[in-house]
Amino acid sequence: MSLYDAAFVNSELSKTTSIFGLKLWVLIGIFVGVVFVLILFLLSLCITASRRRNTPTHKAKLHHRHSELTPVVSKEIQEIVHHDPAPDHRPIVPQAVPEIQIDMGKVEHRVVFSDKMPGASSGESRATSGAETGSIGNSGQLPEVSHLGWGRWYTLRELEAATNCLSDENVIGEGGYGIVYHGILADGTRVAVKNLLNNSNFRGQAEKEFKVEVEAIGRVRHKNLVRLLGYCVEGAYRMLVYEYVDNGTLEQWLHGDVGDISPLTWDIRMTVILGTAKALGYLHEGLEPKVVHRDVKSSNILLDRQWHPKLSDFGLAKLLNAERSYVTTRVMGTFGYVAPEYACTGMLNEKSDIYSFGILIMEIISGRTPVDYSRPQGETNLVEWLKMMVGNRKSEEVVDPKLPEMPCSKALKRVLLVALRCVDPDAQKRPKMGHIIHMLEADDLLVRDERRIGRERESSNSHRDYKQDNQTGPKLARKQYGDGASDTSEGDSSRNHNLPTSWR
Repeated sequence: MSLYDAAFVNSELSKTTSIFGLKLWVLIGIFVGVVFVLILFLLSLCITASRRRNTPTHKAKLHHRHSELTPVVSKEIQEIVHHDPAPDHRPIVPQAVPEIQIDMGKVEHRVVFSDKMPGASSGESRATSGAETGSIGNSGQLPEVSHLGWGRWYTLRELEAATNCLSDENVIGEGGYGIVYHGILADGTRVAVKNLLNNSNFRGQAEKEFKVEVEAIGRVRHKNLVRLLGYCVEGAYRMLVYEYVDNGTLEQWLHGDVGDISPLTWDIRMTVILGTAKALGYLHEGLEPKVVHRDVKSSNILLDRQWHPKLSDFGLAKLLNAERSYVTTRVMGTFGYVAPEYACTGMLNEKSDIYSFGILIMEIISGRTPVDYSRPQGETNLVEWLKMMVGNRKSEEVVDPKLPEMPCSKALKRVLLVALRCVDPDAQKRPKMGHIIHMLEADDLLVRDERRIGRERESSNSHRDYKQDNQTGPKLARKQYGDGASDTSEGDSSRNHNLPTSWR
């Protein structure tokens, strides 16, 4: 093209058009762009239509494959049940399922159960139809003994009967990946059944949760840890069955409406602290690989009728191999309990649990939540407030005002020292769980020794008063009756030992 032609084309393209005063070359560019976008839109429509035609066949293949395979066991720990059970061999009341609730208005402040007749419509909302249930239950013929060597493999029909077809009336907890139901098995055992959600949004994570809990938690046995009794794998259902602990959570008893005087005495609170410490000590030092719970808090501590604690909800837990001192993971946990170094770096080890345990001790002693924005400035953060109070020699003022009795000064200071060491900003300076248990048990011995000394002192004072009475009696008799009264025999003088004690 000659220079003249190029100049001519450039001149023509630069002419202003009547369309919004735009130049010709701008309009040509817009037209080309619109055509290109239209082509892409048509291509996307074709691809979407093609995928929709292939979806039924793909789903059928997945369903066939899923029904033939049992889940492969994973190697890491994830979430466990929030509500857990203690077996109670009571006779089953047909069609009536007890629902747990705390009756805070009663003098005993105990958990009571009210029998409700769940409606059929609520049961149908979460259950499969009778035909589906029957087909699943009959086709599987699953063994009653787990192939993993522990627990029991429950059938879907058993768990539906126990929970009244997964009725809404039986729901006692709900999380991101599962719903927890209260149930009564055919033998009368009360259980908590966790049904992992299995829809398209949660399927991958819920499947992983199931494999993790069955593998890592199934063999854990400790009196202060909630026990996993068994599980169910049928069709699309993934269920976990736990023991049922029927006296509520520590959080309910600390922060619920329990009246002016809390039923949690100092002894009960120390029992809860020591029991939780032993549960964590078992996870950290009694297992290989060690387990980091990662969500130690008052709502994850269940209490039985004797106020013994059971640590629950391993949903965020992680395994820590012997050759690794920490794992790096996405920060999980509950605000106020999470260790600062874990929140900042994501580096997790057992020291993170110890920090959370220190917060828990402070919460149990003070009756305050870890963070409370309703309190005055300076008291919002429990750790900072407690450090300030201890530094100002006001340890007695941090005690829960609802506590029935004040603990002895030595016992209080020792427990506060343990708590402060657990929340040391330098994770390396925090004590190990075994050392914490030793310090707490020493505190328990200290309390018992002081009580024994107090009883001995009281007995000694009573004996001294008794001797004074014996000596005062004859003197009063001589003063009243004269010296002749002193010539009585020993047998007569013994009657003077029983003079009225009101003279003391």
